Amino acid sequence: MADLKYYDVILRPVVTEKSMSGMGDKKYTFLVHPDANKAQIKEAVEKMFEGTKVRKVNTLNQDGKKRRRGMTIGRTAKTKKAMVFLAEDSKEIEIFEGL
Repeated sequence: MADLKYYDVILRPVVTEKSMSGMGDKKYTFLVHPDANKAQIKEAVEKMFEGTKVRKVNTLNQDGKKRRRGMTIGRTAKTKKAMVFLAEDSKEIEIFEGL
């Protein structure tokens, strides 16, 4: 397993209609490093966003999709998603404020 620092764990937020509707319930979705575990994801969110307190983390591994380009068949990269649930007394994540 790679030696991951907290700033290497979270790659980018997932901005979809479904993930944006969960923000009212303090549920945020991120794409994370494939080798990161739930404890590392929790630590990364609490360190990167001041005042947040993570209640629960769910993770989801997605395999790459098959893609064709002429006769050549390949796959897209594998990804890992993390659904982060914040505690009731936690502060909101400001990265989503303008969306």
